[in-house]
Amino acid sequence: MTTAQTLPPTEPDGAPRLASLDILRGIAILGILFMNVNDMGQSFSNPDIRQLGWTVADRVAWWTRAILADGTARGLLEMLFGAGMVILTDRLAQMVDETLVRERYYWRNAVLWGFGIIHMFVLLWPGDILHTYAVAALIAFGFRLMRPRALIAIGLIAATVQLGGAGFFGVYRPLQMQAEVTAASARRDAGIALDPAETTILAASAKRAASRAANIAANEAVIADENRARSGSTLDWVGAQAEKSVERLGVSELVAIWEAVSTMLIGAALFKLGILQGARSRLFYSGLTVAAYAVGLPLRVLGAYEATRFTDAPQINWATSEFARLATTLGHLGLIHLLLGTIIGARLLRPFAAAGRTALTLYVLQTIVMLWILFPPFGLALYGRLHWMPMMLVSVAVDLALLWAANIYLRRFDIAPVEWAWRSIVARRRLPFRSVAAVS
Repeated sequence: MTTAQTLPPTEPDGAPRLASLDILRGIAILGILFMNVNDMGQSFSNPDIRQLGWTVADRVAWWTRAILADGTARGLLEMLFGAGMVILTDRLAQMVDETLVRERYYWRNAVLWGFGIIHMFVLLWPGDILHTYAVAALIAFGFRLMRPRALIAIGLIAATVQLGGAGFFGVYRPLQMQAEVTAASARRDAGIALDPAETTILAASAKRAASRAANIAANEAVIADENRARSGSTLDWVGAQAEKSVERLGVSELVAIWEAVSTMLIGAALFKLGILQGARSRLFYSGLTVAAYAVGLPLRVLGAYEATRFTDAPQINWATSEFARLATTLGHLGLIHLLLGTIIGARLLRPFAAAGRTALTLYVLQTIVMLWILFPPFGLALYGRLHWMPMMLVSVAVDLALLWAANIYLRRFDIAPVEWAWRSIVARRRLPFRSVAAVS
């Protein structure tokens, strides 16, 4: 029996579920904490990864995170959003016409967007992904009826754009300018008269150097202000968090939406092909795992190495990081389904289904525990005090507690609080929590 054939539970609003997708979602929502914790416990603005400590243990934690985790939990969630779009809209299309399918799907994501905004400006987490995914889902909806190959081709545009754009502007052009400056400087130092073009090259180089120095100084001031605010009074902390939430809605939001749409379309295609839900053979998933990791992991190692050189030299990773993220995510997907095909693996991963069914609630609880208890000045005030390794260990402990809580909770209830609120608003009626015991 494949993991996709496991009989699914049904949600209070009538939505069917696949156990394999719930397990993937549970792993992803818990895994995303490892990517959020550093922004919760240290400066958003500091690009130096050594700010969180750089002992041997810290380096082990950072390298593990950079190679195996960076962006992959987000990638899985985006793919699952794409699959969810296909499941939900196909189900609606059997009951209503296309206009109503669009209206209901848009309303569902409009409510989710509102929850994301509340997450940002009430719970004050600038790193919220709900509002981004809600907008991305509305865009992805327009492509949902396309064939899988077309969806995958469109979805890969983002990675290709990054490869071309960052490859030219981030890698090739800087190296070309560096070579031009080196050649012009050598002629000048040799006493050879420079032509107007060479003079312009050196002047532009000096201007860029001055601009970099000014930007570094300005960013250091921003970091200092942020650290004072986030470790100062409660009012200062609230102001700093709200300011970052406002900043999040700028250009970076457009980039995040672009990425999310692309990966959602790939997820929709993988679901249509039976890959995401585990309907393919073990041989297929073995090949997927090996091939994906063979592409993704070496690129991740290269990216980590480039980041730890601590120079401003161009990095190949700037161009290849999206391909590396997608490939590593697919490797994780294949490995999880391989594990689900074994007795031991299925037993180990089964508890994550509960986390998948309570994903929204766990996501909010991560914010409450980390951002409102552990790190704020009115809580345990751990902001700026934990290094990479302690942060990762804290994340593991919090995730284990949430995983345990999700499994205990679902012994009595079929729907978690945040999911209940969201789906009740979407359905425009109060859904029951429905005790499992009451319906068995």
